Amino acid sequence: MPKHAAPSSPKPAPDIEAAPRRKRGRPAQDANEGLRRELIEQSARLFREKGYGDTTVRDIAAAAGVHAGSWFYYFKTKQDILQAVIEHGLTVALADIEAIDVDHLPPREALLQLVRAHLYTLLAPEQDFIPVMLYEWRSLDAAAQGRIIALKDRYEAIWTRIIERLHASGDWAQPTPVDRLLMFGALNWTAQWYQAGAGISIDALAEQAVRFILRTSP
Repeated sequence: MPKHAAPSSPKPAPDIEAAPRRKRGRPAQDANEGLRRELIEQSARLFREKGYGDTTVRDIAAAAGVHAGSWFYYFKTKQDILQAVIEHGLTVALADIEAIDVDHLPPREALLQLVRAHLYTLLAPEQDFIPVMLYEWRSLDAAAQGRIIALKDRYEAIWTRIIERLHASGDWAQPTPVDRLLMFGALNWTAQWYQAGAGISIDALAEQAVRFILRTSP
């Protein structure tokens, strides 16, 4: 690495190593993760608002405040960023429900906590990732879909454990595969109609959803 000597003087200053060079045009390393996260978050918002097909690379770059060419230092294609959006959302959602002690809580309480976490993932402010997954994941190629399916399987396996406990306790008399599909269908559809501050909180919605799923009265 080149060194620069100080000008002639009675007592020369020690040599100082020059700062390491980086490739021209590439963002500094310490800024990489922050800008990558910003691109993912802005892409999630745009994909949800405009749809994946109608969102351009220029739209994403403009929303993140970068030049269109800089976008490609982080993602090679628009499909790559769609995959990153969905994987990020599923990874966070999975961590949230893995933190719930579904094997030791009373079954009904465990279901309530799962439903609440699921609804917050869908409905809390700036939670665009899972709604994008629900409606856009088929835009991914087969390999990327396989990665998403593996994460979804881990997510749903936790629900399967609590459904089995609910059945064993008698809280859910005869859960069927169709019941499971209807449950997720109803929960996921809330992303289409729920409005914060419009009459019901997410916590209250979760309680009503559990009563609906288990076919019980208040």
